[in-house]
Amino acid sequence: MIEIIPIPAFKDNYIWLLVNITNNHCIVVDPGDASPIIRLIAQQQLLLDAILITHHHHDHCGGIKQLTELYPVPVYGPAHESIDGVDHPLNENDEIYFVNFAIKFIVINIPGHTKGHIAFYSTGMLFCGDTLFSAGCGRLFEGTAEQMFKSLSKISSLPVDTQLYCAHEYTADNLRFAQTIEPDNIHIQKSIEITHTLRAQNRPTLPSVLHKELMINPFLRCHQDSVINSVKLHNGEPISDPIKIFQALRSWKDIF
Repeated sequence: MIEIIPIPAFKDNYIWLLVNITNNHCIVVDPGDASPIIRLIAQQQLLLDAILITHHHHDHCGGIKQLTELYPVPVYGPAHESIDGVDHPLNENDEIYFVNFAIKFIVINIPGHTKGHIAFYSTGMLFCGDTLFSAGCGRLFEGTAEQMFKSLSKISSLPVDTQLYCAHEYTADNLRFAQTIEPDNIHIQKSIEITHTLRAQNRPTLPSVLHKELMINPFLRCHQDSVINSVKLHNGEPISDPIKIFQALRSWKDIF
């Protein structure tokens, strides 16, 4: 059985630790900081098998060097980004099998936030870094709106019960924006209430699940009339192309 543990880091990051509770083997995803990982491994007497990296930003890969000095494990990451310590570069549709977990990950290219951003997908779970957040998406630091739109479309096409392991606790702020876009969306209002309760208890709002995001996340709803009409009103001009709707939403969120 696999337990997936969110480890808070920095201001609002989550490092994800997959633990096979039957044999104490573990895999870490996006360790921007090695310290909390090292402490948890020691406390629970875990055996680290691998490190998975979604993109090159320091808050996702800054802990590689310290971890690999202690644990000589393979480091998997995007082939199209330069990341010190990544010794297994990955491309679209590459597969990684972890025998101690009996689990296979498939690599999905999801550029937009960065040019070479990747995600790790296995049945029922997706580790998507900074591409998709609950009720939001990543900023376009290196890629284009078209790239990000296509990346989010890839994610949207996964099974709707897929758990989404995003890397930041941005849910409350993202929902405020989502409610501005769709003030009559009852699913957004319900999510705001749940998020408020969870954060008041200092509990994470993640992972999310795809079927929920398809109802609350404006960046996955660029075909919906309610989203299109909000963008038209905000921009003061008619826009119908979904990619342009997305681009307008992302620009609006950047200054929200």
